[in-house]
Amino acid sequence: MRAILLVLVAVLCYACCDEKKDTTAFPQQYVGTWQLISSDYYGKDSVTSNMIEGQEMIKIITPTHFAFFLHDLKQGKDSTNVAYMSGGGTVAFKNGEYTENLDFCTAREWETHAFHFKLELKGDTLIQQGVEELEELGLGDENLLLIEKYIRLQE
Repeated sequence: MRAILLVLVAVLCYACCDEKKDTTAFPQQYVGTWQLISSDYYGKDSVTSNMIEGQEMIKIITPTHFAFFLHDLKQGKDSTNVAYMSGGGTVAFKNGEYTENLDFCTAREWETHAFHFKLELKGDTLIQQGVEELEELGLGDENLLLIEKYIRLQE
């Protein structure tokens, strides 16, 4: 009887203390509100900044969703008017890959697309990089590496 009880306790302890890492759990260090500080496309022979002076963008990341908001700082009252752009959807994190599933977007042709990235955190800077398949979106015939850097906004 004592041996059976000992085996049951050992099995229970093992089940509760299993140290296997869940590769699908969303890393909490990426959760938060982030302000875009740089956005660059890398092509075969070029690097193009995606940043426009007089605009700002923030991204909010939760363990299940993301949203981004972009606007110009002059509220549409000058030549840099981009109006307003926003989007959001669900996120997944599996085997080190971060995926944004864009469910809502003011650029409607981008909706229903999934964007795959690698994330890296250096201090309070989030570096997000991945290949945007522009041909699939009807925006060109070259897939480009996109590297975006965000700084964490204090809550």
